[in-house]
Amino acid sequence: MHAPFDDLSDNLLRHPDSFKWTYHADDILPLWVADMDFPIAPSIHAALHARLDLGIGYQSIKTDLDELLRQKLHRLGMPELPAKGAISFLTGVVPGLYATVVALTQPGEEVLTFTPIYPPFLASITDHGRVAKQSPLVQGAQDWEIDFTSLDAAVTPTTRLLMLCHPHNPTGRVWSRDELSQLVDFANRHQLFVVSDELHADLTLDGPFIPFTAVADEHLRMRTVTLTGPCKAYNTAGLGIVAMISHNRELITRIKKAGAGLLGHAGTMSITMWRAALNDDGVWLASVLDYLRANRTLLEAFVRERLPLVDFIPPQATYLAWLDFRRHPRAGDIHQHLLKDAKVGLNDGPQFGEGYQGFVRINFATSRAILTEALERIACTVA
Repeated sequence: MHAPFDDLSDNLLRHPDSFKWTYHADDILPLWVADMDFPIAPSIHAALHARLDLGIGYQSIKTDLDELLRQKLHRLGMPELPAKGAISFLTGVVPGLYATVVALTQPGEEVLTFTPIYPPFLASITDHGRVAKQSPLVQGAQDWEIDFTSLDAAVTPTTRLLMLCHPHNPTGRVWSRDELSQLVDFANRHQLFVVSDELHADLTLDGPFIPFTAVADEHLRMRTVTLTGPCKAYNTAGLGIVAMISHNRELITRIKKAGAGLLGHAGTMSITMWRAALNDDGVWLASVLDYLRANRTLLEAFVRERLPLVDFIPPQATYLAWLDFRRHPRAGDIHQHLLKDAKVGLNDGPQFGEGYQGFVRINFATSRAILTEALERIACTVA
């Protein structure tokens, strides 16, 4: 059966404005940066065109984006937010991570996060003189798991902030209610601030997504900042916008003050795009999730049957897979080996924290034909 997005091709995608498809040489299949190859939702396409007809001056501050987002967060289970000052719109999740670190910690203090982790988490800590404490996840038989014993051991009197990626990038874990409850207890015991990056929430493939603040008690909610946005689920990374959210309005004010003049503000077309996404009927996103589930199944079967020296735990969310080549003889240079010999561009494991040489991250949000071709190239190279 012909499926949505099957018609995507190298020729269609490799246009000069695509960072993903022009970063490498033309003979490389790029399955790296977190950017889907799929066209955007028709409702977003129409909304952007309609906004162009009105001009693209400054966006009215009377936009209903705040209220639409509140309604969505409430449906997910986030407790009711204060009427004003609880949401601030930024240009992206990375500025939000940096601003949170700068506002809630001092140089020399420690920030704790789980590795492997989306590289800007670590950069946001070290770029401003904070100390990154890395708590490695445990690779279980079925899931990547939090090592709570290791987590407790990593805390010192100078640890101030816990940075959570939920769903997790690059492993694709969706943290369960029990795991979130244990993190709540941990953060409360050590009186930590928490920032939860929930950018991939709409790309949950298995089971429910539970916001961190849906589990946190009232006291911890007052020390928690959530970052969320539409760019991953709706494939609009070029229209940067993220919401920084807290039940503690003073915390939002504190972070905005720390980034005063640096954080920027969301643009007109970004606001139009997110409003359209929140008003969308969900058909497009449902088709994307179905396609991603099928691609994940294809990837899992291929690894099991054709890549016996590769270990892989299928992600519960996102379109990113974390492949473990450490048993392969070329584990020491696997990223460059695949780039040069297989002509497939992936993300190299060491970018995601200490101890991840031999891992690569692959983006499977592309057509079945492109994904299959990339996997065949990998199999021919590492066999």
